[in-house]
Parts: sequence; structure tokens; C-alpha cells
Amino acid sequence: MAKQKAEAAAKAKAAALARKQAKEEAAEKPEGETDMAKQKAEAAAKAKAAAAAKAKAAAAAKTRTAVKESKEVNTPSELSPNQSKLDQIVSAIESHVGQGALLEHYINRLSKDVPTLVANPDTYFSIAKFLRYDEQLNFSYLSELHGTDFESHMEIYVHLHSFKMNQSVALKVKLDRDSPVIPSLVPLWSGANWPECEAYDLLGIYFNEHPDLKRILLGEEWKGYPLRKDYQPYDVEV
Repeated sequence: MAKQKAEAAAKAKAAALARKQAKEEAAEKPEGETDMAKQKAEAAAKAKAAAAAKAKAAAAAKTRTAVKESKEVNTPSELSPNQSKLDQIVSAIESHVGQGALLEHYINRLSKDVPTLVANPDTYFSIAKFLRYDEQLNFSYLSELHGTDFESHMEIYVHLHSFKMNQSVALKVKLDRDSPVIPSLVPLWSGANWPECEAYDLLGIYFNEHPDLKRILLGEEWKGYPLRKDYQPYDVEV
């Protein structure tokens, strides 16, 4: 017991001596160094507070986003103003071309709610012909045709407009990437001529019954198709 008391007294004495020395050292420091240390401590405290506030704001924003997304998922979307037109077009196609003519149909919300038809490759031309010549639909104007490489498949996108219905429609078809072949739409719309040549030139999509399918940008001697995702330049230095 006496030994423990002696040790405790020694520790207390050492602690008191350490406090005294620290106090003396602080008193001996120049005023500028003391102010600098104080400023650094204040800056560190402010930075820590700012980081905490930023983290709190980020967490709140994340919570708001989650709540918003939850509401969007659970809230039924409003019916598109073009839904009735899409239903009319789909019904007409299924009645005249066949029930399996379309693989899919939907309203494209990201493209001004345009009614979009995904055709079976075997019925692509039949659907296009029906859209072109049906008296009620009469999609007489082809405004756009282009191809896209999705790596898993090729896709043709055709944008048509009916002045009679005052309505546009998109016609799409997915093709085998290794052998992308599809009937030409030039017999229906002469405006498909150059866009199909461009898709042939840049993607290697072949259009059957095209009157003059040729490369129009790169020339017949060009190697490969530059818009394909796996395209490798023939001459890497060019």
C-alpha cells in the first residue's frame, strides 16, 4: 500500500511538472506563433464543420431523390395524346398485314411521343407498303432513314409522316449483325434512295431491290464500315 501511494504521488508530481513546463513554453512563444496556431485550429474547425454540413446536405438530397423516384414509379404515367393514334395504326396493321407483323409497339416519350412500330424483318416491307398506300393512314412522306449498330444487332429507323392524319410514326426493324439484309423502301418512297446508300456505305447493311445501291461517301475501294462499333481502320496511320 505504501509503495502504491508513493507511485501515485510520483505520477502526480510528474504531471504537475509537465503542466508547468507546458505553461512556461507557451508563455515563452512569440505572440505571432501563438496567433498562427490559433488560426490553424480555427481553420481546421471550420473545415470540419463545412465537411459535416456538406455531407448532411448530400444525404438530404439523396433522400429527396429516392422519394421522388419512388413517387414516379408508383404514380401511373399520364396517357400520351398520341396513344389513340398508335392504337388505330396498330389495329389497322394487324387487320391487313397480320397479327404477328409487329414485334412491339409503344409511345416514345423521349422523342415527342411519336408512335413507334417495331416490325418483324419478314413483314417490314409489307408494313411499310401498307402505311404508304392505305387510304386512311397515307404516310406519304419519308423524312428520315438511318441505321445503327447496337453490337448485338443492327437496326433500321424510318420516320414517316401522314399529312392526312397530321401524324408522324417511327418504323424500326432489327437485323442480324453478321448478315444485315432488308428490302429497300425506294419502291415506296424515292427519298429512301440516298439514306439507304449511306447505311450501306457506313454500316454494310444491304438493301434488296435498291435500284442503285453503292458507296456514296467513301468509295468502292474503302475497307470496312466506319460506323460499326468494331471498325478498325485499314491504314492506322491515316
